[in-house]
Amino acid sequence: MESTNPYQTPQTVFDGTDAGPASGELQYAGFWRRFGAFWLDALCLLPLTGIVLFLSTKTRYFHALWLVPGLLFGLWFNVYLLKRYGGTPGKLMMKIRVAMVDGAAVTGKAAMLRYSVMFALSALASVALAMAALAMGDDLYLSLGFMGMNTALVEQAPLWYPPVNTALQIWIWGEFITMLFNKRRRAVHDYMAGTVVLRNPASAQ
Repeated sequence: MESTNPYQTPQTVFDGTDAGPASGELQYAGFWRRFGAFWLDALCLLPLTGIVLFLSTKTRYFHALWLVPGLLFGLWFNVYLLKRYGGTPGKLMMKIRVAMVDGAAVTGKAAMLRYSVMFALSALASVALAMAALAMGDDLYLSLGFMGMNTALVEQAPLWYPPVNTALQIWIWGEFITMLFNKRRRAVHDYMAGTVVLRNPASAQ
């Protein structure tokens, strides 16, 4: 008869279900913390967003010139900061961090997987707007006000831009909707990457 050691550490095996190996110990971030982190990130990026919008009104070439730097910045903000610090500024301010399902530090591969869909859709949308801006003449482009310029860019964009932009909006808001229907408040990108978002110990009261 096999004997058991009452002092042995219990062994668990992660089987991919939503009840992870440390579901009784890890403190998962709630919906409103994650939602708040999203808007804090937007607030942090507001100065850069303002600069980009201002410069885009000065030359039609800006959309093409900013294409690669903008995509690289997105990778730095959404991938590198997760790997290095466990979260974006908004997440850190809300005292939450991205981790693997077992609570371990998030890996670079997982951080990239979390951002992969957003990155691909954003890249396609940016390319479409750059193509639209380059197709317009300087006189027309510079004669338009800010709102008129954006309208003209959408009208001049390739036929595949509207579905890409719609998919981007569905992806963003679909992430939040997904969080409402599972106990660990995981978004679709968390399931893709095998991650969760945890509350830091100091805030897990």
